[in-house]
Amino acid sequence: MATPEAVIEIGSTGVRLLVAEFTSDRKRNILDRAEMPFSLGRDVFTTGSISRETQFQCLHIMQRYKEQLAGWGIEPSQTNVIATAAFREATNKDPVMDKIFSSTGFRVKVIDGIEENQLMYLAVTECLQNETPQLRSEDAVILEVGGGSTEVMLMKKGKMAGAHSLHLGTVRLAPKMNSKTGNLEDIQRYVEEYTINAKGLFESELNISVVNQFIAVGSDATLAAINVGRPISTWIWSIEREDFDRFVDEIQQYSVDECVARFKISYNDAQTLHISLLIYKMFIHHTKVQTIIVPETNIRDGLIISKTKIPSEVFRDEFNEQIIASATNLLKKYHGDIEHAEHVRQNALKIYQCLEGEISLDERSRLLLEVASILHDIGNFISMSNHHLHSEYIIRHSEIFGLTRTENIIVSTIARYHRGKQQPQDSEQFQILARSDRMQILKLTAILRIADALDRSHGQTLSEIEIKLKNDTLAIYSKGIKNLALERIALSEKGELFESVFGYKVILI
Repeated sequence: MATPEAVIEIGSTGVRLLVAEFTSDRKRNILDRAEMPFSLGRDVFTTGSISRETQFQCLHIMQRYKEQLAGWGIEPSQTNVIATAAFREATNKDPVMDKIFSSTGFRVKVIDGIEENQLMYLAVTECLQNETPQLRSEDAVILEVGGGSTEVMLMKKGKMAGAHSLHLGTVRLAPKMNSKTGNLEDIQRYVEEYTINAKGLFESELNISVVNQFIAVGSDATLAAINVGRPISTWIWSIEREDFDRFVDEIQQYSVDECVARFKISYNDAQTLHISLLIYKMFIHHTKVQTIIVPETNIRDGLIISKTKIPSEVFRDEFNEQIIASATNLLKKYHGDIEHAEHVRQNALKIYQCLEGEISLDERSRLLLEVASILHDIGNFISMSNHHLHSEYIIRHSEIFGLTRTENIIVSTIARYHRGKQQPQDSEQFQILARSDRMQILKLTAILRIADALDRSHGQTLSEIEIKLKNDTLAIYSKGIKNLALERIALSEKGELFESVFGYKVILI
């Protein structure tokens, strides 16, 4: 029997609880769920902080959920609690998190936008895996409108082309527009202009004008599907574009009270329903989509999936491929040398595999090495001089699908030190990182330096190499290449860190 998993999401408009299990045949069983509204987003997006009244309300809700979970035999320490856009932007989030922990025992993890995208991808992929094979081969837009942000994923022929967390949220937008005129036409114009600008932002990654597959995620999209769509399976709906447009236009004529009465939703959700559906509609109108797919899932499902061991090895490999695809598309966006990046990645993986018995790093580190290998020269877009510094800047300020903010910092630091005489440990910023992160950076940087040196000419001369450990030496055997002077010079320049970290001298034979 599967072990129940509990998730609590602290969102902009409410606190939501989900208790579920995924059985051995990968079916999702919802055991319990609850949602309690509160005005976190309205506080933060208006004043920048969480008010005293909202704090007390949140503590009361969390205490109730603690009692509810006790009925399932689930302790606060066993519960995954996440907070999204509104919470992470609150200036007083740290003391509020401390109050929640001291009062209830729940530890809150504040996730960033790219983590929301990751959880949404997991949830959507799991939900659609047997229903829409087009997701694996066709261009698609996956979109979720939230209270604090709109999460967008762009899929190009089934591979991740881009992931974005837009500052376009229903709760964020409502007070901004109400402070002007509150006029419906003004709101529509604002949303339309924003989506046009966003479409321009996406163009280097995916031309959404020709996309004919649109996946709308979220409770408001589900509400529309229930009212004007048709069920495809237990958890999936479809809506014809014309029906969706009519429904959205009709909703715009309803008052908040009418939305509460007709759709049996909370007052908080009714207040943002008009804007939410309008955002979906505007994005859909930038595509060729005629039928909208609505999976009845959310990031809470995604978090439960990520915490279970049920996802298959094939699924995990596919997810890692999406991360690599996202990094590669970022390099393409900045007109990087794709052939060199791929060659360095393959060399880095061979070195990593050779050291695997003693490297003492997990599979996730291998993935970060691959991403750093792909992006190490991305700074050439700005200038070849000191390009490693520019690489660090671009990576650190980019959204790479599937990487947490901490992992993004690790990758950007590895890219910074892939060349030059300076080493990571010379930096004060490096010294304040956790010891495990410091060792990870040192080991992966040392490997990347060697892998990069093996393609010093950017001509992929050493297309076939064999790597072996011999006593105190990492021996790299070339096949059929006689003139290796350039690569040997590069190894002599870049091998010092590797020898310092791993204790092996590098020779090219």
